[in-house]
Amino acid sequence: MNRLAQETSPYLLQHADNPVAWFPWGEDALTLARSQDRPILLSIGYSACHWCHVMAHESFEDADVAAVMNRLFVNVKVDREERPDLDQIYQTAHQMLAGRHGGWPLTMFLTPDGTPFYGGTYFPKAPRFGLPGFIDLCEQIADVWHTRRGDVEAQNRDLLATLAGHSARTGGPADLDTAPIAATGNMLLGSFDRDFGGFGGAPKFPHPTDLAFLLRRGDDPLAREAALITLTRMAEGGIHDQLGGGFCRYSTDERWEIPHFEKMLYDNGPLLGLYADAWALTADELYRRVAEQTVGWLLREMTSPDGAFYSSLDADSEGEEGRYYVWDRAEVARLLTPEESALAARRWGLDGPPNFENAHWHLRVVVPMRGRSAPLAPDETVLFESARAKLFAARERRICPGRDDKILTSWNALMIEGLAHAARVFDRPDWLAAAQRALDSIRGTLWKDARLLATAKDGKAHLNAYLDDYAYLLSALLELLQAEYRQEDMEFAIRIADALLEHFEDTESGGFFFTSHDHESLIQRPKTGFDSAMPSGNGVAAVGLQRLGHLLGEVRYLEAARRTLDCFWPQMQRQAGGFSTLLTALEEALTPPAIAILRGPAAEVGEWQRRLAGRREAIVLGLSNGMSGLAAALARPESTHVNAWVCRGVTCLPPVADFEQLLGHLQPT
Repeated sequence: MNRLAQETSPYLLQHADNPVAWFPWGEDALTLARSQDRPILLSIGYSACHWCHVMAHESFEDADVAAVMNRLFVNVKVDREERPDLDQIYQTAHQMLAGRHGGWPLTMFLTPDGTPFYGGTYFPKAPRFGLPGFIDLCEQIADVWHTRRGDVEAQNRDLLATLAGHSARTGGPADLDTAPIAATGNMLLGSFDRDFGGFGGAPKFPHPTDLAFLLRRGDDPLAREAALITLTRMAEGGIHDQLGGGFCRYSTDERWEIPHFEKMLYDNGPLLGLYADAWALTADELYRRVAEQTVGWLLREMTSPDGAFYSSLDADSEGEEGRYYVWDRAEVARLLTPEESALAARRWGLDGPPNFENAHWHLRVVVPMRGRSAPLAPDETVLFESARAKLFAARERRICPGRDDKILTSWNALMIEGLAHAARVFDRPDWLAAAQRALDSIRGTLWKDARLLATAKDGKAHLNAYLDDYAYLLSALLELLQAEYRQEDMEFAIRIADALLEHFEDTESGGFFFTSHDHESLIQRPKTGFDSAMPSGNGVAAVGLQRLGHLLGEVRYLEAARRTLDCFWPQMQRQAGGFSTLLTALEEALTPPAIAILRGPAAEVGEWQRRLAGRREAIVLGLSNGMSGLAAALARPESTHVNAWVCRGVTCLPPVADFEQLLGHLQPT
């Protein structure tokens, strides 16, 4: 056993019996590297990562490779999901050193002080794919360290200087306008794939932040069409699990047909909210089915006994990527009646050539170019659902992919928000109860001494939380409050917002650092406004603080959000794309959203809330008679009938008792 056996990360525990003398990231490893003047071999990955498994089997489980690693380096293994701070820094450094994007596994060679001087991603044991063999590479890197120290140190000075300049710094208050919003809309529509949905070619990622940006463009039918086409084609594609629900991380092709099979909580939360929005706009039953299947997967496979949500499902099972998900024709024919088999073959492409590794079939709805799948007749629907249920039951008997069962605060927050929003839109109290239970679990386990922790497993919560943990949780709380107002949730939202300002805000330049002011000192302290696969923490923080500030009349929150926009304004002006979440904050800074406080009998308040659930352009709180302890900004007189109190920015209207009149007040100005 190496030094990983006591870790909480399932990914690190996968490597606990490697012959490599792994250390977790920490002072022990850094001190040893400094005392022995040895470079650090840093390997960053995560438990659901296919190529991480490949490199582990080829190299880290091999005694000969391990002997070379142990002789030459201090070896450090990091779970990128528990330590996104390290992953951000070293992915950025890799891009600077290699001139191309990184990925996982990330393999970096560091000086004893943690500065990287060479890196890559996957390396095979023996040379192939145009890559050097890992043993040879290790020997070469060690030789460079010992014989060309001056070159390494000179490169490090340049790298550290460049990293230091990477955090955004404001030039002062900005004259904000809508130009970046228009530029981003044009950029997205210019790269939109009209045939298959999404943006650009293969590989193709969902990009929920960009889809949400387009759906918000209510006055632009092309933007709305692009978002809906993408959501439709994803729902019909193989990236969506046609049997069990949930979405895989990305598609390897431009058609959404063959995914990289891992399923991540952080994708499925925002996508769930988007499919709820798509249904609210169109009433298309496809979107309802996708939402129901996604929640079914979440509650069946990803929910812990105390209600919080697990992190991910592996791409591999039985040592093969996708093995759990793909089919052979003979197996399908054996499980289904001839009528079911014929319909399934037509619907899912089983009557065509194999689409996975030229040997198996991965299910997706067959769609003609520029079209939609033909709707099923009522009798076909019954037959098709019978076939789906039989195949799902048979698949459940297979060896399941591994599950990463750690609890991550930020990823849970993304799912809580998506689930709470879907609960509002589809009027599903059971979904809302699941979202509230998850929130209560996070609050009980990961909120300690007025600070958040980043991760928990088997009752052990640890690691200083990051910007995303606070920002995403604030956003989730605002969504939960609109679904059902609980005073403890409002109090928690205020505590989260205050902690965000106290521990993360850059009071000199505006915006928020990714790590807290008392975090471990690293070679860089990131501060970025870009969306990645997940929304920008700065963007989510700005939106959440603005909305909470308007709700409570709290100027501190509004001013912090404005300083964040000022900080990133020069970047948003220079570059269209990548700032969709910050652009939501910009839009709401220029035109504050309508806020409606509903007060009256609980039944009437609830009915108005249900009728307003799909309206993202407004913030609606339902405060039924009898609620007490409300903040002064929320306290409205009780009434025998429902009244709506509408404010926008600093302008408030007289109470409204007519629902149609309320709708007029909520329209964007």
